[in-house]
Amino acid sequence: MSESANMNGSGEVLLEVRDLKMHFPVTRGILIQRQVGSIRAVDGLDFDLIKGETLGLVGESGCGKSTTGRAILQLHRPTAGSVRFEGVELTETSGPDLRQMRRRMQMIFQDPYASLNPRMTVGSIVGEPLDVHQLGNSKTDRQERVRELLEIVGLNPYFVNRYPHEFSGGQRQRIGVARALAVNPSFIVCDEPISALDVSIQAQVINLLEDLQRELQLTYLFIAHDLSVVRHISDRIAVMYLGKIVELAERTELYENPRHPYTEALLSAVPVPDPVVEAKRQRIILEGDVPNPASPPTGCNFSTRCPKAMDRCFQEEPEFRDVGDGHYAACFLNEE
Repeated sequence: MSESANMNGSGEVLLEVRDLKMHFPVTRGILIQRQVGSIRAVDGLDFDLIKGETLGLVGESGCGKSTTGRAILQLHRPTAGSVRFEGVELTETSGPDLRQMRRRMQMIFQDPYASLNPRMTVGSIVGEPLDVHQLGNSKTDRQERVRELLEIVGLNPYFVNRYPHEFSGGQRQRIGVARALAVNPSFIVCDEPISALDVSIQAQVINLLEDLQRELQLTYLFIAHDLSVVRHISDRIAVMYLGKIVELAERTELYENPRHPYTEALLSAVPVPDPVVEAKRQRIILEGDVPNPASPPTGCNFSTRCPKAMDRCFQEEPEFRDVGDGHYAACFLNEE
């Protein structure tokens, strides 16, 4: 994408992602396995993250959102593309250098029940990053830092000797947040951090993340499928479909002026609290299933389900381009 370098608008760029691809091989055979194809989980992403902002990444389950976050952090080594963080090319970094960079990048995982080791105490879980990166002058310093982190996320610092099963889901996610903050990162990938929580707890965790962002000058990539939550926390929003970003814009602009049919369909499904307005809204029901990422459609990925598809949509892939004021979309309808 020729204009992608200018996608950030203004401000200091913390993260640059260019043509990011993450393809997983499909193999056959028992004794001798051979590759017969690939799952295109992430298939050419371009975006920037500005220091201090929250970029929301939304889309249906299986569209590649979580894989994108893991590929950025090099938990999955990308198949192709560039990921530059604070000017360092992460795809070419490994060993001790990559470990050093990971002090600046952390992740909050989706499932607070699966992401915490049930055999470790809370103190050990939160303190493990301090041990790995050898932070703190002594064991006492590290223990004090763990108590401080628990206080920061709203937990009693005397809980250090308890185990994860003694906490509720919301408390466990706070422990996960404390673990992510332990090494003083500047960038955090929030991988659907509230989807496994009760609705009553979700707002508390979102408010905590916003407070921490203000206090610690954090930058978030916030992955979610709930558009109402994303609108609340994000500065800009990227909409993803079948491994590609189809639209990217400032949050108010995206909600008030969507420029891609897939975004329009997603927004039409978001309930509105006003019953009068809700009664007048028209739902856009997408027909068919999401195509197999191992064999995506020719042309536009969304063409097989798009209610506005034209003949060229099945033949050509639309360019992801600026359609005005930093609003990016990949749709031929914007050329008219």
